[in-house]
Amino acid sequence: MADVDLASGSADKRHKGTRSKKLSTRVDMTPMCDVAFLLIFFFMITTTLQRQKTMKLFLPHDVKNEDQQNKVKESQALTILMGPDNNLYYYYGIGQEAAKDPASNVVHSSYALKGGIGDVIAEKWKSVIQNSGGRDSMVVIIKPTTQATYENVVSILDDMNIYEVKKYALVPATVNDKKLIDAKRKASGLPPLAEATPPASGK
Repeated sequence: MADVDLASGSADKRHKGTRSKKLSTRVDMTPMCDVAFLLIFFFMITTTLQRQKTMKLFLPHDVKNEDQQNKVKESQALTILMGPDNNLYYYYGIGQEAAKDPASNVVHSSYALKGGIGDVIAEKWKSVIQNSGGRDSMVVIIKPTTQATYENVVSILDDMNIYEVKKYALVPATVNDKKLIDAKRKASGLPPLAEATPPASGK
């Protein structure tokens, strides 16, 4: 609201012809401040703040003695190899059986939950429970190659959380793992890893 204060002269001064003195206009900003704070309070309550998206990783403790490291059984392990161009390969165990016949033991799959690696994790999870008697016995070994993308790694880690796999390891693919992928790609008529994604030119 705006208040205008006018000083009125006395009756004697008006009769003598003296003009009354006018004061400046004063604007009361209190209602405007009230409305502004009410709007701020309204938007603070109605606005949904974006939550930070984080992922929990359970990392094993470092041990100096190799004998103290956990030994993974072939029947409880699932190894996932992440290749280029969103290609994914897996085999059961830690590689001993897969190395004997990569064309048959190494299987090509996708990152889909239904009809892809999701079904493989679920089936392996049920098999380990039936044979071992414990749901925490399953171990998934994730081995991304240098040609795998960051999105692929995040997708696999999300699958571990979705299927509640508590024991998994993220390690780089070895030379033997790349040979297994190349053997499977050769059986499928695909080029080896070195030719799948040629390096960019230095221009």
